[in-house]
Amino acid sequence: MSQDRLTKLECTVCKQINYYTQKNKKKLHQAGKLELTKHCPHCRKHTPHKEIK
Repeated sequence: MSQDRLTKLECTVCKQINYYTQKNKKKLHQAGKLELTKHCPHCRKHTPHKEIK
């Protein structure tokens, strides 16, 4: 069984769920939630996207 988990990424500006990504919990040693800068089609600009449940 794979350790990769599908996580949702939500825009911090408009609160829309725009992306899904895989997160390997076994290899990820940092504490806290994943945060990436992605393009938000609703805001029409690059914004930080945070991991949600």
